[in-house]
Amino acid sequence: MKLQQVMSRVRKALDDYHMIDEGDRIAIGVSGGKDSLTLLYAMAEIRRFYPVHFELEAISVDLGFAEKVSYAPIEALCRDLRVNYTIVPSEVAEIVFNVRQESNPCSLCAKLRKGAFNTKARELGCNKIAYAHHKDDIVETLLMSLIYEGRLHTFAPVTYLDRMDLTLIRPLIYMDEADVIGFKNMYHLPVQKNPCPADGFTRREYAKDLIKDLNREAPGVKNRMFTAIVGSGIDGWGRGDTE
Repeated sequence: MKLQQVMSRVRKALDDYHMIDEGDRIAIGVSGGKDSLTLLYAMAEIRRFYPVHFELEAISVDLGFAEKVSYAPIEALCRDLRVNYTIVPSEVAEIVFNVRQESNPCSLCAKLRKGAFNTKARELGCNKIAYAHHKDDIVETLLMSLIYEGRLHTFAPVTYLDRMDLTLIRPLIYMDEADVIGFKNMYHLPVQKNPCPADGFTRREYAKDLIKDLNREAPGVKNRMFTAIVGSGIDGWGRGDTE
């Protein structure tokens, strides 16, 4: 997928859900994965001509795994995009895997990682934060909520975090994961390997595989599920569309 196509879908999400206001300072969480790097690239380019002025900060939380992520390529990309980049050291891996020895580590890891990210965003003067959840993530989360929690829930396009006084936006909601992969390959984004030992063995992976199976049996089911979410009105949805 070409940059103009990505920017068009991101711009639509920004407009449909009024994600950006004049003078916003937005922190983008950069894990080093394809999704966050795509979001960083798209938002940096959109910033050049968007009708309201906003600023960007890129933040990576180093989880402290023995297998280190190489941040140098991400730093180089941020320089090219003219986005300030901050790396936050943490002991998340030590706490989750050694101190707590979590059998299901994802929930605690996410909580600690988000806490470190949000705190740094506030320190840098940001009033908004951006996560790179795309369409597949939205549908997978709904399925996980139904299977494991017995409720209708998924990520909202915009969420206000009152404890941190931050507004969370998700500009990739109209992007399919396959399109993100295509963009990553076309623009040679510096994707870093996830060092987490639980990567690929999570409930989300199960939901992802289940949707793939459903899509093979009933082609288009993922998009129909997303359309249902958009029209449902749950969790801040209902103002956008799927065009």
